[in-house]
Amino acid sequence: MRRTNRYIVCTLALLLAACQELPRYFAGEEVLARVGEKELVAEELRRSIPSGLSESDSSAYAHVFVDRWVRRQLKIREAEQLFSSSVADIDRQVEEYRQSLLIRKLDQFYVDRLVDTTFTAEELEAYYNSHKSDFKLDRPIVKGCVVRVPKGYRQRARLKELMASKQEARQQDFRDICLKQEFRFEEYTEGWVDWSDFLNQLPTMRSESYDALLNKTGIQEMSDRENYYYFRIDEVRRAGDVVPLERLQQTIRRILFNGRQQQVIRDHEEQLYNASMEEGAVRLYTPDEEN
Repeated sequence: MRRTNRYIVCTLALLLAACQELPRYFAGEEVLARVGEKELVAEELRRSIPSGLSESDSSAYAHVFVDRWVRRQLKIREAEQLFSSSVADIDRQVEEYRQSLLIRKLDQFYVDRLVDTTFTAEELEAYYNSHKSDFKLDRPIVKGCVVRVPKGYRQRARLKELMASKQEARQQDFRDICLKQEFRFEEYTEGWVDWSDFLNQLPTMRSESYDALLNKTGIQEMSDRENYYYFRIDEVRRAGDVVPLERLQQTIRRILFNGRQQQVIRDHEEQLYNASMEEGAVRLYTPDEEN
């Protein structure tokens, strides 16, 4: 313990001296600190120091950098002494991790160059049709629209009539009125929305169920103190139904991309193996075969 304490004191003294003189030898290879056989040289510090620092800021940065380096090395040194029996296993894990990183980098190299990231509508639809049983809704979704109208607005009947029309021109008139009157208007006709999110646009209570509304057609109505809420449900998909393709396109693209990615990796691995066998870079030995 005394030797360790003296060692730490000497190391910290060297640390302080190095930090005080840092600006003078930034460009040199002087040793700034030493822990056992490990040395920290000025070059390592110089590579890490941010550009544009003043001399005083550089010295402060250097002090922190060297101090952290010393503390880190001391902990590593103590850990190696305490866990000497585990060093070989740690080295094995580090080597396995290094190899995994290299292999991942190699795989990514070929994926970036060989995987086609474009998918046609036909490919997406073909996958969807072949895997419909994998895509089931766990909650209702709808298409439709909601508009909030102040109770003082006198043309509510006209607005409801336009909202209910099947003609696109009258639907556009409906939208124009909402825009002109600055009514709050949410339209979910191009894409699906969760039923719960649709209900959030209405004066509903969380404690009640409104699933019966899904069975109704035409313009429905709710109100609160100040407003009427007119809403129309155009399409419904219930829990247990197949998820619409529109909602799955990005998911299917990811699935197809992963498949192409794995195929590229397998193909390259097979090509590398076969070429290496032909070149004699690989030889397989049977258990009874002499080296």
